[in-house]
Amino acid sequence: MNYHKFDVVIVGAGGAGLMSAMQLAHGASIAVISKLYPTRSHTGAAQGGVAAALGNQEEDHWKWHMFDTVKGGDYLVDQDAGEVLAREAIDAVYDLEHWGLPFNRTPDGKIDQRRFGGHSRNFGEGPVRRSCYAADRTGHMILQTMYQQSIKNQVRFFNEYMMLDLLMSDGQACGVVALCLRDGTIHTFHAKTVVLATGGYGRAWRITSNALACTGDGMAVAYRRGIPLEDMEMYQFHPTGLYKIGILLSEAARGEGAYLLNNEGERFCIRYAPTMQELAPRDMVSRFIVQEIAEGRGIDGKDYVYLSVAHLGKEKIDAKLPDITDFARNYLGVEPYYEPVPIQPTAHYAMGGIPTDIEGRVVTDEQNSVLPGLYAAGEVACVSVHGANRLGTNSLVDLIVFGRRAGKHIAAKWLPEAEFAPLPSDPDAYATEMVEGLLSRTTGETQENIRAELRDMMMEYVGVVRSEESLKNATAKLVELKERFGAIRLMDRTRTFNTELMEVIELGNLIECSEATIAGALARKESRGAHYRTDFEKRDDANFLSHTLAYRSETAGAPELRYKPVVITEFQPKERKY
Repeated sequence: MNYHKFDVVIVGAGGAGLMSAMQLAHGASIAVISKLYPTRSHTGAAQGGVAAALGNQEEDHWKWHMFDTVKGGDYLVDQDAGEVLAREAIDAVYDLEHWGLPFNRTPDGKIDQRRFGGHSRNFGEGPVRRSCYAADRTGHMILQTMYQQSIKNQVRFFNEYMMLDLLMSDGQACGVVALCLRDGTIHTFHAKTVVLATGGYGRAWRITSNALACTGDGMAVAYRRGIPLEDMEMYQFHPTGLYKIGILLSEAARGEGAYLLNNEGERFCIRYAPTMQELAPRDMVSRFIVQEIAEGRGIDGKDYVYLSVAHLGKEKIDAKLPDITDFARNYLGVEPYYEPVPIQPTAHYAMGGIPTDIEGRVVTDEQNSVLPGLYAAGEVACVSVHGANRLGTNSLVDLIVFGRRAGKHIAAKWLPEAEFAPLPSDPDAYATEMVEGLLSRTTGETQENIRAELRDMMMEYVGVVRSEESLKNATAKLVELKERFGAIRLMDRTRTFNTELMEVIELGNLIECSEATIAGALARKESRGAHYRTDFEKRDDANFLSHTLAYRSETAGAPELRYKPVVITEFQPKERKY
């Protein structure tokens, strides 16, 4: 009863997973496994828009978008992937429009577009209106639209099933094992193809914009099965999270003209980035804020600055920024019509993840050797289209472009020739041992202190600003946390909707992702994009213009690191100036 067989198993029901499913819905049996109800997926939290060079408001070209993506990523972007992103964004956005996504419109009925950080006209001359949007709830609209289309096309959903293991047979992916949260049973899903679309791992940090479900499940499961994680040290902090809470105030606010102000009432971004100002890339604006606070210009000497939208006027705020202004009212008791909003950088997005090629196929080494039958797309994957720093609105583009490409490649190139590889003997043995071990243990520490200490450690030592000292402190602390986690026990040992069991498994996944992040950051002795080190403040292309591959090691006690070159096709690395 706990065995299922499908041509394609997609793990994750966010934008990337559903976009993949949409390409396969008419010719294959598809299962979408999600530990949440699909419309609760984190894609729904994306606010500001989806970038595509439609040129509806002013002249724009896909090559300008590609350039901005490469430059914004501090030249760690694989430029073949950057070209695919920029070129195919246009068709992917029109796909969404044709499926019924309610974009904001121009007076003549075209998709409206607005400015966003790092996006420019004519290779950096000034800001451009490239972000296609649905008020400040664009991700929510994408998720709802694609879920409706998936239901219409009879995609089979297994909701509230959590992936525990990836199954391999003779070097080919052949399925997954998942925990049914409803009753605690273990289920084996046999497949010709597996697509991982499980999102990021922002809950490793204390201040984060990520939902509780963003715990790096797909990355950690792949990592345990010998698949490397790429560029995990490149983790983005969004400049404008609500103070102390981390809930995101979208870059859409700054795209519409909002200001950042220090304690002296100064628009300080103008000093650092005179051309792009508040719309410089996110890694830079986050550092501007940290620098202002470090030099004593935080509000009342505290660790935050202000985001001001009041000058935009009530009508514009209500029309274009309704959700984020409600967040300020509901969580901080601030009225944005009249008052500035306290903000600080918040852990937001993983540029790194499971390495893939531009078709979404998972690759396993420096030579980009393809692992047959396994694909990944979205934040769980590293294609690498974001390099060292993702531009705003490029996350939703990543989802729809590479989710779309993965689905199309599976349908056209893989499924016509693929067979069901035999399952390993006892395919659910690892998952069963994990679950039964946790449910049966009666001694040891419970999870809450380990979780809190991990998040505090990552925030303090692996945040916006890093150093060799901080990263060595993080390494030592992680060793301790791993040892304590190995003896963890549950207070709830029932099987029906045991959310504590799920949270402990998620904590283990966060520890795995944090290990790869810290190791990559300690070894990368330079500053590039979101990875900023006070002891190596310059970018070092001679030694570090390369991708980090972190392999899990059972014996060494730390990941094995290897490196592979960045794909450079058109834009040679230059200093980033804004």
